[in-house]
Amino acid sequence: MFDPEWIKSSYSSQDGGNCVEWAPSVALATGTVPVRDGKAPARPHPAVSSAAWQVFVDGVGRDG
Repeated sequence: MFDPEWIKSSYSSQDGGNCVEWAPSVALATGTVPVRDGKAPARPHPAVSSAAWQVFVDGVGRDG
C-alpha cells in the first residue's frame, strides 16, 4: 500500500485541537474511506464504505 495524502476536515479545529482527517486517494482506489485522528496519526484508524461516509458527510453538512 502507498502512503496516502491525508486531508484535514473543514470541520476540524484550526488551532491544533480536534482534527479529523481522511484519505481521498484511498477512497477513490478502494471504495473504502479511511478516517484518522490527525493528532495521533500512528494509531489504528477505522475505514468505512464510501456510501457510509457520504451519509455521514451529508448529516454533518445538514446539522453543522
